Amino acid sequence: MFYLKKKKRYFIDIIKFLKKERLNKIIYPEQKNIFNAFFLTNFNDIKVVILGQDPYFSKNQAHGLSFSVPKRFTIPPSLKNIYKELNSDFKKKYSFNHGCLENWAHQGVFLLNTILTVESGKPKSHSNIGWTIFTDKVISTINLYRNSIIFLLWGNDAQKKSYLINEDKHYILKTSHPSPLSAYRGFFGCKHFSLTNKILVENKKKPIDWFFI
Repeated sequence: MFYLKKKKRYFIDIIKFLKKERLNKIIYPEQKNIFNAFFLTNFNDIKVVILGQDPYFSKNQAHGLSFSVPKRFTIPPSLKNIYKELNSDFKKKYSFNHGCLENWAHQGVFLLNTILTVESGKPKSHSNIGWTIFTDKVISTINLYRNSIIFLLWGNDAQKKSYLINEDKHYILKTSHPSPLSAYRGFFGCKHFSLTNKILVENKKKPIDWFFI
């Protein structure tokens, strides 16, 4: 797990803000799940980073992993498109029966959102409370202390983070966001999953079993 610098002023301010907001508003994910991505993928085990935006803002969907939902909930549209591209990429017709990506996280796929909390029904409502400072530092730390990490940057918001990544040390794969509004602008047909595995094998690392969920 990352060492989280909880004594930083901006981080203390985030925690105070969330504590106050939870008194009168519904905030996702639950407090215990905010840092799930950090708990499930050890820093030294990271092979791939999939960078999302902010958490799902509907009831009980968000659980601290980008694009993922708990097993008992309906698969969201963006994740459906991710699964569709997976099947197309590997020429399969696999039927995904849930949207929990914890097994990706256990294999070294760091599922990070750039913003870690959101108010119910209000996308990007916590975009200015300090999370971007924190997640920029996380990406910078991966960039500095790890080598040959594959960053999957889907959509403009994720691609804005590319300046934090040294392409002489790491790999960046870019395309449109998998949401229904933009998946046809490049996400479908991007083959990022097979490309990722090809790069991992070239670097003598175990490929990801994307269908193990």
